[in-house]
Amino acid sequence: MTHTATWLAALATACILLTYEAALALALALALAHRRSARRLARTAHATLREDWFAAVSAQKGLELLAVQTLRISMMSATMTASTSALALMGTATLALPSLHSALSEAPGLPAFTARLALEFVLMAQLFASLLASIMAVRYHNHAGFIAGMPVDSPARHRWNDAGKSYVRRAGILYSWGLRHLVLVAPVLAAIVHPAAGPVAALGVIAVLVGFDRFASANAGTRT
Repeated sequence: MTHTATWLAALATACILLTYEAALALALALALAHRRSARRLARTAHATLREDWFAAVSAQKGLELLAVQTLRISMMSATMTASTSALALMGTATLALPSLHSALSEAPGLPAFTARLALEFVLMAQLFASLLASIMAVRYHNHAGFIAGMPVDSPARHRWNDAGKSYVRRAGILYSWGLRHLVLVAPVLAAIVHPAAGPVAALGVIAVLVGFDRFASANAGTRT
C-alpha cells in the first residue's frame, strides 16, 4: 500500500472506533437523563446490580465473609487484567523502539512519523489505559472488601456503607473499561499487521461490542 493509503486506512480504523464510543457515550448520557432507559445499557444496569448486591449483603447478618470472598475474586480478576495489560505494554514498547529509532535516525530534525509508528503509539496508549483502569479497579475492590468485612450492625459499617456502595460501583465500571480497552486493541493490532485489515477488524469488534453493551432485561425476557 502507498503511504497515503496506509494513513487513510489507519484513520478509518480510528474513526470507526471513536464514532462508536462517542455514540455509546451519548446513549449513556441520555440513559442517565431518562432513568427508565438506563437499564437498557449493560454498563448502567450492571452498576446498579453491584450497588443492589452491596445493599443486600449489608442488610443481613452473617454474610460478611461471603461478601469479602466475592470482592476478593473480583479483585483477582482485575489483577489478572492489569498483569496482562502490563506485559502487553512492555512487549509493545520493545517492538516499537526500533521503528522510533529508525524514524529519528532518518531525519533528526524532522522525524518521519509513519502510520505504523502512530498506530504503535495508539496501541501503547490503549494498553496503558487498560492497565490504569484495572489497577484502580483493584484499589476500589480492596477498599470495598474492608467495608464489607465489618459487622453489619456495627457503627463503623453504618458510617461507611454508602462509601462501600460507591466503591463497588466504581470498581465494576473501571474493570469493564480495562477489559474494553483490551478488546479495542485488536483492530489497532490488525492495522499494524496490514493497514487494510484495520477497518475490517474495527467493524468486527464493534459488532461484538454492540451485543455486550446492550442489556437483556430479565423481566421482559428479550434483548433491548
